[in-house]
Amino acid sequence: MISLRLVSKQWEEFEIRNVSLDIPDGEFFVILGPTGAGKTLLLEIVGGFHYPSSGNIIIKGKDVTNAPPQKRGAGFVYQDYCLFPHMDVFQNIAYGLKARKQGFSVIKDKVNTTAELIGLKELLHRDVETLSGGEKQRVAIARAIIIDPDILLFDEPLGALDARTRDTLLSEIKKLHNETKITTLYVTHNQTEAFMLADRIAVMQKGEIVQVGTPEEIFRNPKSEFVAKFVGVENLYHGVAKISGDICEIDVNGVNFYSSNKHEGNVSASIRPEDIIISPEKFKSSARNVLEGKIKEIRDQGTLIRVCVDCGINVVSYITRQSFMDMQLNIGAKVYLVIKAQNVNLF
Repeated sequence: MISLRLVSKQWEEFEIRNVSLDIPDGEFFVILGPTGAGKTLLLEIVGGFHYPSSGNIIIKGKDVTNAPPQKRGAGFVYQDYCLFPHMDVFQNIAYGLKARKQGFSVIKDKVNTTAELIGLKELLHRDVETLSGGEKQRVAIARAIIIDPDILLFDEPLGALDARTRDTLLSEIKKLHNETKITTLYVTHNQTEAFMLADRIAVMQKGEIVQVGTPEEIFRNPKSEFVAKFVGVENLYHGVAKISGDICEIDVNGVNFYSSNKHEGNVSASIRPEDIIISPEKFKSSARNVLEGKIKEIRDQGTLIRVCVDCGINVVSYITRQSFMDMQLNIGAKVYLVIKAQNVNLF
């Protein structure tokens, strides 16, 4: 387990303030936030490259707050690989074992096993400068896990890669974690990476953790306007809520929504665009929210079409290209929006 207790640190333009987290053994935990949130500084505090000005860091039950990096049982993978250019792939992967004075036969066997696991078996004698970005990052991951670390730390490891290579490595990192069960702390600003990899996510803003939860909880039930905007909620409203029986009614500038969340008074409401059904005709539905409006804007976003509807307030829905073509939607057309009460999140 990794435990952080009220960890704080001021360093250059970055600041960490009273961060407390518990990451159980075997969990893949992602710290998600924008550039400048302090994510990398927090990761390097866990790794021992910076010491906190206050608070405690506990790894595997041992207080390592003031311990050097080599005493923390951590493997570290950086965005820019940090490989040794004068060593080949085999030597780079073997570096941690050599530093631990392992014999050559042990090193050879373990490098071969790790290389096969990571998909590097055919590249062991290659000069690292001749490798692609994806191959270099595989070498960096192999070098980190070959020492059998207690924890694995990733600092935006896919940030420098093209989209196709990034998608491939995402799947491989997830597969690797499923096989090794190494407790992993992974820093990124990329929501797709977080959603695909994480068991749980901590969203970070200006040096503080503002929400912790499963990917589903973070993306579907943000607890603040910052989190909602950061995870791509385009439909964000402010209104007044009142509870009526088993449902909550929210007045947003004269437009009423119903939510299964129960709040009263001034609230914010978030609705993910993909949770909104759009139809040119009114139809029977068990959903509590049915809004009528006119299409204000249509934007082609490749695989999805973004449709903005004026219902007294602007509401954005995403639909597939095929659905868009089947419905023959046009700007100015009257449509109906259907939203389940459980998909209207209040905070």
